Amino acid sequence: MSRPTISEVSALLTDLADFRTRGTGSRAELMSRKADLLERIAAAQPDDAVAAEVAAAARARADELTAQG
Repeated sequence: MSRPTISEVSALLTDLADFRTRGTGSRAELMSRKADLLERIAAAQPDDAVAAEVAAAARARADELTAQG
């Protein structure tokens, strides 16, 4: 699993801004993308327990939103 690129992070931030200002996109899909990026960051930093905790919390929230439909 590779670290996210700057363009991937930038694209997510752009989409999050669009969601906040225009309501475009899916909250569950955006949270899933965020969780994916955080998981990749945590995987690249195996000794960073905080990064792993943040990634796990993001994944749990993404899964919750996805289950809600």
